[in-house]
Amino acid sequence: MGGSAPRRDHRLPVETTSFVDRRGELTEGRELLARARLVTLTGPGGVGKTRLAARIAARVQRAFPDGVRFVHLSGLHDPALVPLAAADALGLHDHSAQPPLDALVEQVRDRRLLLVVDNCEHLADACARLAAALLHGTEGVRILATSRHRLGLTEEHLLEVRPLPVPDPDGDLSAAEGYPALTLFADRAAAVAPGFRLTRANLASVARLCRRLDGLPLAIELAAVRMRVLDVDQLLDRLDDRYRFLTTGSPAALPRHQTLRAAVAWSHDLCTAPEQLVWARLSVLAGGFDLETAEAVCADDTPREAATWPPDDSRLPAPAVRHQLPAPAVGHQASGTPPARLTDGPTTRPGPAETGPGPVDALAGLAGVRPGTVDGRTGPAENRPGSAATGTGPVDGLTGPAATDTGPAVTRPGPVDGLIGPAATDTGPAVTRPGPVDALIGPAATDTGPAVTRPGPVGALIGPAATDTGPAVTRPGPVDGLTGPVESLTGTVTLPVVPPVVMRADDVLEAVAGLVDKSVLCREPGPDGVRYRLLDTLRQYGLEQLRRTPGEETAARRRQRDWMLRRAEACERAWFGPGQPEIVARLRADQDNLRAALDFSLTTPGEARAGLRLAGTLWFHWHACGAPREGLYWLDRALAAHPEPTRERARGLWVAGLLVAATQDFPRGHRHATDALALARALGDTAEAAHAEYVIGVIRLFGDDLPGALRHFETTVARGPVPGQHLSLVGLDQVELACALGFLGEADRAVEVCERALRLCERHGEQWVRSYVLRMLALAHTVRGDRVRAERHAREALRLKFAVHDVIGIALTLDLLASVAVGHGDHEHAAVLLGGADRVWADIDAGRWGARTLTSARRDNEERAGRALGREAFERAHRRGGALTLTELVGHALQEPAADEPAAPPPHEDTAVRLTRRETEVARLVAEGLANQQIADRLVIARRTAEGHVERILSKLGFSNRSQIAAWVTAQR
Repeated sequence: MGGSAPRRDHRLPVETTSFVDRRGELTEGRELLARARLVTLTGPGGVGKTRLAARIAARVQRAFPDGVRFVHLSGLHDPALVPLAAADALGLHDHSAQPPLDALVEQVRDRRLLLVVDNCEHLADACARLAAALLHGTEGVRILATSRHRLGLTEEHLLEVRPLPVPDPDGDLSAAEGYPALTLFADRAAAVAPGFRLTRANLASVARLCRRLDGLPLAIELAAVRMRVLDVDQLLDRLDDRYRFLTTGSPAALPRHQTLRAAVAWSHDLCTAPEQLVWARLSVLAGGFDLETAEAVCADDTPREAATWPPDDSRLPAPAVRHQLPAPAVGHQASGTPPARLTDGPTTRPGPAETGPGPVDALAGLAGVRPGTVDGRTGPAENRPGSAATGTGPVDGLTGPAATDTGPAVTRPGPVDGLIGPAATDTGPAVTRPGPVDALIGPAATDTGPAVTRPGPVGALIGPAATDTGPAVTRPGPVDGLTGPVESLTGTVTLPVVPPVVMRADDVLEAVAGLVDKSVLCREPGPDGVRYRLLDTLRQYGLEQLRRTPGEETAARRRQRDWMLRRAEACERAWFGPGQPEIVARLRADQDNLRAALDFSLTTPGEARAGLRLAGTLWFHWHACGAPREGLYWLDRALAAHPEPTRERARGLWVAGLLVAATQDFPRGHRHATDALALARALGDTAEAAHAEYVIGVIRLFGDDLPGALRHFETTVARGPVPGQHLSLVGLDQVELACALGFLGEADRAVEVCERALRLCERHGEQWVRSYVLRMLALAHTVRGDRVRAERHAREALRLKFAVHDVIGIALTLDLLASVAVGHGDHEHAAVLLGGADRVWADIDAGRWGARTLTSARRDNEERAGRALGREAFERAHRRGGALTLTELVGHALQEPAADEPAAPPPHEDTAVRLTRRETEVARLVAEGLANQQIADRLVIARRTAEGHVERILSKLGFSNRSQIAAWVTAQR
């Protein structure tokens, strides 16, 4: 009884920004697809493979009569789900028991379509198996893949996607505006700095910037965002500083992957500390997400969960003082938390005079004692007895007041973040101690004198203080793995612990807004408002940052799972109500995050019970929304991981039984359901026992035990609902009772049961169960010979099923409406409905599951309509129905205009539009429902010639699909 919810758009992605010209690659991609069935676009991350693949697919889509579909794999991490993701993109609803990949191949065996499989690199083996199966098992399916690496099949043709070409900034720039890298930068810069354009004054700087970024589109876009506050020369200056630290003075150019990483790291450094934390925590989300999800995952539930952020200084170093970027200092806090000072008052340290700079966090060196400058805020000076010495104490490149020391001269380095200063020597007895600075080891440092107190990790400046006194302590000095000279300290240094960043929901909103503003998050429309998405490259970087703090990733993933569970439970509670279309759309949009939550639960020790609870709570999603295969996949794993006798297991068992029964494996389904019933009774859970009983009855009904099913549902309906029983299953008990009565010829009793169920649904504004009640009413009235009422109920059922996109219900109801039309003598209408129904069933099971009642009724309708119309007229009407989109088909069946997509443009009345004789001939064959290959065979021309004729017809008439051509031809007759 399951159907399919409105799926994420698996057609070509909508472009929200301009596409920079790649004419050469577009042409080469089209040519490769014309002669090869598997083409893989390869190249580094951020080079633009996805955009290019979408453009190539858009250029060739008219050559594929069965369409172009886009398989999004970026949010998928389980290889077992790749065939299901492809089937989902193709709109297939297989309910057989055969392996998913075999079922997929069988369903598309006779189709001519293009499958775009995006982001294959992390699932390369599974994608290779998918491609191989489609290539070997079909003739008309072609595949366009994107991956950082080839899939490794012999049939594979590669198209390397290179970075955008950049002119020599010191050469002739007279034709520079023709370079796409410069065009991309100018376009994105103008979006944040209105009025920006390429001029003679800035052309060389823009070219130098784009060359510095290796022509990588993502790196260019991230840099262009900074034009809001910087000009091109400032931008280039700061970028050069960032790269100078990365190369450590090497004249060799950066590898492209490091170029992109540097650009991403720079964008990260320019974020505030809350934005960095939200970026990191959002990286556990797969695919898109809404603001509520972001707040649930990123906000701290209790002060104990507050993050110490940033976790360390192992990110790329910031520029030197003169080019210091406005990055947050180590003490930067969430909104409402005052910034910490590096020193809380003067620090006194006896000993020899000391001279040298004292920067922290990627600056030139480290003074022995740092003044209190954090994030540009100045603390008091430090005074030390002895002869005068002066040094600066910047933190994160910001300069504070001078510090004064007295005593004989001492020189010492301060290697922080891998920056090396001069040697330092102090006197006194040897003290050796470890210095856990980013856990990287450098040469020893010797300190002497009284106790030295300091926080352990430098960078975040967080953690308990370390106190050393007396005898030798040796410790490494450098940070980030770069080696510095020996450091010696004498006296006492006190650095305070910086409070952690505490994220509240309001802080998350502010951080999300900042990340959107910095182009870290993409903003896109969703079924219930605005949604957001991290690009894969930025997600991976955020995940790296998250993993630097022990326990942060697990905590974030647990919050994500808990939120998905709360959302699923809220959707289940509201399911028997008026908001079903919105619920199914939301869960489809959250599909990747539901998968991530389930995977976390089933791969993390101690979380299996929560995973089983989530999988069981989604029973209505798996069953009503056409995802029985995936639901069974998760439930099988969850039941194996949680064998304990709990309520979650009882529910998981009956849901698994229901989904198994949908694949016609009735014995296994019956075992699951009876086990669930026994466990629920043992636990005293009457609601789960009632749910299990429903499944047992359904298996009897569809297992041809009609008398047993009738007795079963008469008993459960007479008993009435039990406390806690879901009203959907209460209503379905009545639907199945009416079904059994109808099959046994008791139409009057069936109508009575349906009318009672209808009142229940109408009280709650429910649509899904109501659509099945209406269909059963239509069947019962058909048996009674009241075709007027039967047609009225069937049409209303179809309208509701279309509203929740219940594809299986749509197919069943179209068959019923065809029977009604034959009974009315409207044979042409019946033939069109049969053609449309056959096309919908092809996405489910072309054999209608082998059900005798379904196949015999369809065969009888075809024979009667064929005799009345004649075979040729019947075939023509049947093809016309098969060529309609689902929306057009439903509109035709309801005998009203298609409501949910723009109406087709009216036939052209412009007498200036003229088709050639051959084009007219081709248009007529299109109107008969022939595909391009069939047209080519009929006219004895090449298939590509036929495709060219169809493209020219569409262009001349201003149409976008073949059904519009058919309507135009009909209007001309």
